[in-house]
Amino acid sequence: MNLTKERNQLLTNNMNLTKERNQLLTNNMNLTKERNQLLTNNMNLTKERNQLLTNNMNLTKERDQLLTNNMNLTKERNQLLTNNMNLTKERNQLLTNNMNLTKERNQLLTNNMNLTKERNQLLTNNMNLTKERNQLLTNNMNLTKERNQLLTNNMNLTKERDLLKSEKNELQTLFAGGWKCHQSSLYFISSETKKWTESRKYCTNKGADLIVINNKEEQDFVKKISGDAKVWIGLTDQSVEGRWKWVDGSNVTFRFWENGQPNKIEEDCALNYSPGWADFPCGNKYKWICEKSIFK
Repeated sequence: MNLTKERNQLLTNNMNLTKERNQLLTNNMNLTKERNQLLTNNMNLTKERNQLLTNNMNLTKERDQLLTNNMNLTKERNQLLTNNMNLTKERNQLLTNNMNLTKERNQLLTNNMNLTKERNQLLTNNMNLTKERNQLLTNNMNLTKERNQLLTNNMNLTKERDLLKSEKNELQTLFAGGWKCHQSSLYFISSETKKWTESRKYCTNKGADLIVINNKEEQDFVKKISGDAKVWIGLTDQSVEGRWKWVDGSNVTFRFWENGQPNKIEEDCALNYSPGWADFPCGNKYKWICEKSIFK
C-alpha cells in the first residue's frame, strides 16, 4: 500500500510538473511575441527619427544659405551706401534699394526666427523620441532578462522532473529486487549468510550500508521483517573495544541489547534477533539488513 501511495504521489508530481512546464512554454511564447512587437515598434521609431534628422539637416542647410545670402546683401548695402556718398544723383535710388533691402532683411530675420523655433521644436521632438527609444530598449532588455529567467526555470524544472523519473525507476528496480520501504529509508534483508565485513561490503556495493537503528519503531520494524533470524546490523566496537558505534560514525543513542549483552571482548560485531541485540564474532556468517535513504 505504501508503494502504491508513493507511486500515485510521484505520478501526481509528474503531472503537476508537466502542467507547470506547459504554462511556462505558453508564457515564453507570449513574451517572444511581445518582444517581436516591441522590436517592430522600435524599428519604426528609429526610421521616423532618421527622417526627422534628415529634415533637420535640410532646414539647417537652408538656414545657413539664408544667412550667407543675408551677409552678401548686407555687404552690398554697405557698398551702396558708399556709392551714395559719392554719387548724389543715385542717392534716392540707393535709399529705395536700402529700404527694400531692409524689408527683405527683416523678412529674412523673421524667417530665421521661425526656422530657429522650428529647429528647437525638432530638437525637442528628437530628444523625446530618443528618450522613448531608450525606454523601449530598457523594457526590451528587461523582457529578455525575464524570458531568460523563465527559460532557466523551465530547464531546472525539466531537470528536476527527469531526476524524479530516474529516482522513481530506481525505486521500482529496488522494490522488484526485494527492498522494503519504511518511513524515509529502504531496507533489504538477505536470504544468504555472510561474515559481518562481507555483509557490509554487499550493502555498500548497492549504495547502502548495514542498518542503523535510531528508535524503537525502527527496531520493531527490523523484528517484523527478520522474524527469529539472526541478522547483522551496522553496529561494531572494532575501532575501540567497548565503544560501540554505528557504521555512519554516530554514537548509540537507543539501546536494545539483550540482557547481559554485550558480553565478550572478542565479539566486536552486533546482530539482531528476537531477544534484541547481541555481540558476536565478526567472522560468523549470518543474514544481514542493508539500509539506504530514499532521498539522495
